[in-house]
Amino acid sequence: MNAFQYGHAHAEQWQEAAEDCLTQIGDFNADANLGFLYVTDLLSKELPEILAYFKQYTDIEQWVGTVGIGICGQGKEYFDQPAIAVMLGCFSENSFRVFTNIEEELKEFARTHQAWCDSKQAMFAVVHGDSQHDKISNLVYQLSEQLDEGFLVGGLTSSRHGYPQIANVVTDGKISGALFSSVVPVSIRLTQGCSVIGPRHQITECENNIIVKIDDRPALDVFFEDIGEKLADNLNKIAGHIFAALPIQGSDTGDYLVRNLIGIDLKHKLVAIAEPIRPGSTIMFAKRDADSAYEDLVKMLTRLKNTLTEPPKGGLYYSCLGRGENLFGSDSQELKTIKRVLGDFPLVGFFANGEIYHQRLYGYTGVLTLFL
Repeated sequence: MNAFQYGHAHAEQWQEAAEDCLTQIGDFNADANLGFLYVTDLLSKELPEILAYFKQYTDIEQWVGTVGIGICGQGKEYFDQPAIAVMLGCFSENSFRVFTNIEEELKEFARTHQAWCDSKQAMFAVVHGDSQHDKISNLVYQLSEQLDEGFLVGGLTSSRHGYPQIANVVTDGKISGALFSSVVPVSIRLTQGCSVIGPRHQITECENNIIVKIDDRPALDVFFEDIGEKLADNLNKIAGHIFAALPIQGSDTGDYLVRNLIGIDLKHKLVAIAEPIRPGSTIMFAKRDADSAYEDLVKMLTRLKNTLTEPPKGGLYYSCLGRGENLFGSDSQELKTIKRVLGDFPLVGFFANGEIYHQRLYGYTGVLTLFL
């Protein structure tokens, strides 16, 4: 792969932002054959025109992307303003395939793409999902299994003005994206946005998403012990600050899924979370913490840097909408940290309503993919 090209810009009129992106890109690489396009949701209605514009001026027909309340380019975040981030990738012939409109049982996907996936040993995909679809996490898992436990990266569209995705055309599919063959080298990392408080516990009694007992004790008693007396006495401060953390079985890096607390029953001492659970599952509690999130980001980037033998040719970053300026402040600190540690290379992405990493849907995380 040759080095990628990219640009990102904001302007009141999308045409001005698009022209600025093309100016930053400069002379197009003749080998560029896949475009990544992200726009803020203030431009969601204009996405078909924006996509057509970039197709016309780049002569690239294959594109993937979506919209976000926030988007990003290398070292820069854009929130609540019309903005565009675009990257042109250079891949060897027949090493990727764009797909769209996956249904619940993946029958059409298998009919259309399975032979190519098998022949190319495709076990990596960049995907965008519909955050309004109630079974999206199941579809993510099923797609990974369809690719022989393939590794997925991406995020769910975040928007206040429609939920379009790009898969060569503008679509509203449940999941769309691009499959990559085994000849495309990548390096993928995840960073958490919450820090664990208290020990691991076992859920000993529950019903669907309602936890009755933890470690054979009333769930709320254990929860209050972990969060401390100060927060237990002021439950109004829990929302958006304290979460359930569900450890990933078999993970050698201590990964966990962060899920919102959606209810507390003081009378019956119950805790409800935004995820179905089963008796015997492990649970921890976590807090949203800018300092620990920053430390984890730097640690992840430093470890990744130590594995690189040459600069990345391009990259994608999918971060939670609860991160970015909502966690680190308004001066693009999250993206500036990536640039400071890894250097300046083509990078685009967006702030998602859920992040996709391997087989699962995460929250409050950042997922970084480097094309090597």
